[in-house]
Amino acid sequence: MSTPLQVTSARLHVPVSEADHARGPADAPVTIVEYGDFQCRFCGAAYPNLAEVLRQRADSVRLVYRHFPIANVHPYAESAAEAAEAAAVRGRFWELHDWLYEHQDQLDPVHLSLGVEQLGLPADEVAGEVGRQAHADRVRRDFVGGIRSGVTAAPTLFVNDVRHDGGYDLAELLAAVDAAEHP
Repeated sequence: MSTPLQVTSARLHVPVSEADHARGPADAPVTIVEYGDFQCRFCGAAYPNLAEVLRQRADSVRLVYRHFPIANVHPYAESAAEAAEAAAVRGRFWELHDWLYEHQDQLDPVHLSLGVEQLGLPADEVAGEVGRQAHADRVRRDFVGGIRSGVTAAPTLFVNDVRHDGGYDLAELLAAVDAAEHP
């Protein structure tokens, strides 16, 4: 005798809140939540496509970014996430987010400090916060929320709270957004 195969879609278990980093209108009909790792090349490949989705669907999509650094594979992922949180405290999360994805091969402490400085952020203060792990709890909270939602790799996307199991190319992302907006 065999057991019927059950297919269940993974759902986002930690609701989006004011504490999240979000781009796009708060009342957008479609919210994409990305669990990402700044050193992950697949996240880097998804980055310009997500930016283009936001551009093409500016009135209907909100993007939320949550940290999912896979530290045993990417040695600079946690410090990059903490630096992004240090930038967030100063109202500059998305600027550093973009810089990190656009300079993925430069996430070592020296280059990261130069990038922080390029953006006009206080490099010594940010480095001090990263060094003493001042924002580690926030990064860990995102990571644990990802685990609770079934995230096992980065990037993992949720479209309106349902895990997107498709690819990250622009056409697939736009199709997922359109399907979520007009079910």
